[in-house]
Amino acid sequence: MKPSVTYLHLLKHTPFFTSLTTEQLRWVIGHSHEWEAHPGTVVAQCNGSAHGGTANDQGMWILLDGGWQVEYGQQLYPAGHASAGKWFSATVTDRPCSLVTTEHSYVMKIERPDFDAMLEQGFAFDQHLNAGRRYYSELFAAPVELIK
Repeated sequence: MKPSVTYLHLLKHTPFFTSLTTEQLRWVIGHSHEWEAHPGTVVAQCNGSAHGGTANDQGMWILLDGGWQVEYGQQLYPAGHASAGKWFSATVTDRPCSLVTTEHSYVMKIERPDFDAMLEQGFAFDQHLNAGRRYYSELFAAPVELIK
């Protein structure tokens, strides 16, 4: 992935961030990293130990533009920047999986302590987080043996 610049005027139109104030958007920009990714780029991997608190990457990934998919077992679960799967963290599952871009995309990573600080400050992410939690709980509900 290649580092990219986050522009306020674009970020405020990204579904995950549309409910934030300009001040909050500036805070996000100052506490995140944006990346440009080509199709097929592995953005994140789940090593199967997330719920035990030992996931390698506990950061929050947000799809700003483009598309990605969760690869789990032999199944592919695509998502766009306006769908329930527009954010991802390896902490959503204790199963091995990968998050891979499906087209030219822009993704943002917010490290866990910074994201937790945003939540503590009341950033309006609840709607998106709840939709994503439902999406991922259904996606990872079936035993991997059944989806191979």
